[in-house]
Amino acid sequence: MSSSASHWTRRRALALPLAATFVATGATPSRAARVITDALGRTVELPGPARRIVVAFYLEEFTAIAGAAGWEQAVGFRKHQWAVNRAKTYRRFAAAIPRLDALPDVGAGEEKLLIAEKVLAEKPDLIIAPPWALGANRAEFAPLEASGIPFIVVDYNAQTLDKHVASTLAIGQAVGAEDRAQALADLYRAKMADILARAKSANRKPKTYIEIGWLGAGEFGSTYKNTMWGRLLDMIGADNVANAAMPAASGFQPIAPEAILAARPEHIFITGSSWAGRPNAVQLGYDVDLATARATLKPYLARPGWADLPAVKDGNVYTVEHSLIRSLTDWISLQFIAKQLYPAEFADVDPVASLRDFHARFLPVAFAGTWMARLAE
Repeated sequence: MSSSASHWTRRRALALPLAATFVATGATPSRAARVITDALGRTVELPGPARRIVVAFYLEEFTAIAGAAGWEQAVGFRKHQWAVNRAKTYRRFAAAIPRLDALPDVGAGEEKLLIAEKVLAEKPDLIIAPPWALGANRAEFAPLEASGIPFIVVDYNAQTLDKHVASTLAIGQAVGAEDRAQALADLYRAKMADILARAKSANRKPKTYIEIGWLGAGEFGSTYKNTMWGRLLDMIGADNVANAAMPAASGFQPIAPEAILAARPEHIFITGSSWAGRPNAVQLGYDVDLATARATLKPYLARPGWADLPAVKDGNVYTVEHSLIRSLTDWISLQFIAKQLYPAEFADVDPVASLRDFHARFLPVAFAGTWMARLAE
């Protein structure tokens, strides 16, 4: 087979509907013992699928991998990040999974990832923890580590293919949802490979600025360098304005408004969400229609000097849901960003359809609302 034929075949396969790669998961999971390798390369032995699980973070990822039924195996989770910070989203999931409201909160707001006494009271046989449980939160996690309760570390924040896949497979193996986890891991690998190949073929570096839109247009929010949205821009070869304007090697912080004007970005992304207590934020999510999303994004065009930026003049101002980052769905936000930067290379790609299909396959709630949009109609 010629190289061009091989390339066409791969593209065609990756363009197939997600439903074409569906893996049935209705079978009763095996009770066999298992050795799990987590995102840190640690090996954890379980006598069978865990039946009393504490989930410290990555709650929607756990739901996608384990399914709604997976929450029947949970005995507690850290609720604040979901139920308080993203209350509207949580209410949808709680309506589909009534058990969520009844489960104990084993954390403490923004301050504590896990409260050891609360966790121990639930007698879990597995803890699913993020990497900072063994880093910044090591002191509070130490009593749980010392208790001998098995725990696996999963890490979507690192934004690497290997850790995304390892985390997904580890959760699936731990809860007895191996087939479902494998389908998610395979999907992630294939879609990331396709996005990166298409972006590379464009052979150009559009100058791009991205900002978290939770403060409103009157105050400049953080932009990102070598992490989160900045890392996604680097993956697809964009010229991220923050890379030159931010003094730190990596991180997120606002940059001077003059630096944005001097950089003259060709594309601007302002992230949005249904953040609690953020009345001036760009609105996106399940309960937001397109008109509202655009109306809350439009004030950014009135910032001093922005009318003269190439991105504004050409109508290349967009919004994308902030929760579609450092997650199992970050490939979809990357797909959306890449499609705006490289429209010819991504002409046959529909990121909204990707997110709709992901809901249909892996989430217990129906797709609704607005998650990404261009300001110009």
